[in-house]
Amino acid sequence: MNEGLGGALGQRIEIRVDPAEAGNRLDVALARLAPALSRSRVQKLVESSRVLVDGRPAKPATRLRGGERIEVALPDPEPTDLVAQDLPISVLYEDGDLLVLDKRAGMVVHPARGAPHSTVLNALLHRLGSGPGERLGLVHRLDKDTSGCLLVARTEAALASLQQQFRGRTVEKTYLALCHGCLADEGVIDTAYGRHPRDRTRFTSRLRAARRAVTRFRAVARFGALATLAEVGLETGRTHQIRVHLSEAGHPLLADATYGGARREARLAVEHPVRRAAAAIGRQALHAWRLAFDHPRTGRRLRVEAPLPADLLAALAVLGLRPPAARSAGNPPGRA
Repeated sequence: MNEGLGGALGQRIEIRVDPAEAGNRLDVALARLAPALSRSRVQKLVESSRVLVDGRPAKPATRLRGGERIEVALPDPEPTDLVAQDLPISVLYEDGDLLVLDKRAGMVVHPARGAPHSTVLNALLHRLGSGPGERLGLVHRLDKDTSGCLLVARTEAALASLQQQFRGRTVEKTYLALCHGCLADEGVIDTAYGRHPRDRTRFTSRLRAARRAVTRFRAVARFGALATLAEVGLETGRTHQIRVHLSEAGHPLLADATYGGARREARLAVEHPVRRAAAAIGRQALHAWRLAFDHPRTGRRLRVEAPLPADLLAALAVLGLRPPAARSAGNPPGRA
């Protein structure tokens, strides 16, 4: 992986461990505290003695108490086969410090096994290039089949500031989700959260001891008792969080093959409107609609909105649901 693109930027990262991480493994906690580093990347750094906890080398399985100071020394970038590709990407906001992209559904963010090319990183490398004066880093991630706002830092200072805002939960992340059933008018889902004990590719809230995940929602429109368009705000940013929380509450996203939406649709008649709406979108019905954060250099609050993609609009049209009005400002559900 190209460190200037996919990993953390700069030669050293310093992090103070949140007390909420007490009892967690070092590699698990560090991958969460430094979102630009994958867990496998963290493990390699720890095993090569590039991670110090309170000034001392530690092992990946070291249990944290909370409050420790973690120092990560990043090696110089190694040669990479990541290639620049002239791929269509839509930019919602751009300045010298950052970009906010409107990621299209179906586009992978990071090159990986099975998807080495045609990713967001390949497109960014072509658009921005690389060099001493221009670096960038992905501050967070979206699933392949989730569309919408994706934040990218262009400088070391911007990346550090934005990562801190994500850790401090001051970034407002608002999604639109089209789910099965009659979702309540509004509510909060607050659960334990982690990998599924029998399927490591999935996640679940049905665990006794795990990290906390908090999702707020508000119904925007309904197709009778059969489907609901909801505005969803994330208090935490766990992998697949919205998909899991809604599914395990009895309201899987339309066309979600992993968390039950597609199975529910398969029981409907071919001409059923909900099944036709799921076919119209053809992927989990989730869109990263709005993102609000403090500009890393000026401190000004930025609010960026990604227009609804054509596939989601088509699904809403099948159900006769009107999309919510666009607006330049606003707060996620449950926030003052």
